[in-house]
Amino acid sequence: MWQIAGMAERPPVPPEMVSRLAEILSRFPQCREEDAWTGVRWRVGQATVAHVFGGEDRLFRVTFRAEPAEVPAFEHLGPPYFRADYGDNVVGLVLDDDTDWEELAELLTDSYCVQAPPELAAQVPRPQMAGPLPGDATATR
Repeated sequence: MWQIAGMAERPPVPPEMVSRLAEILSRFPQCREEDAWTGVRWRVGQATVAHVFGGEDRLFRVTFRAEPAEVPAFEHLGPPYFRADYGDNVVGLVLDDDTDWEELAELLTDSYCVQAPPELAAQVPRPQMAGPLPGDATATR
């Protein structure tokens, strides 16, 4: 992997983190794991469902897709959530010891359904959240 002079190196994603994400994402029809430019991503067709990577700050992040109406809510939630600087519907969160993996599984399910062709997305039961996004008292899903 190449590195620009003066930039910190990105750490490799711990195998147990990749395994935990793979356990969630491998349940989805035709969702496949592959190496990304950094880290690991999961795709359905040519569409990325999730991407996990280490940052120059030594933190690990996973990005995924959200319904367009939900993106501003993620943006305003603050840590551990964030809106990515690329794509209209790309959001993510920092993975750490406090990560709620059950909640993340729901978010990744939504991401798959946003990215997958309708006939594949229809095969996946989507989580039903009755209330606001995590940590947000004003947004509704």
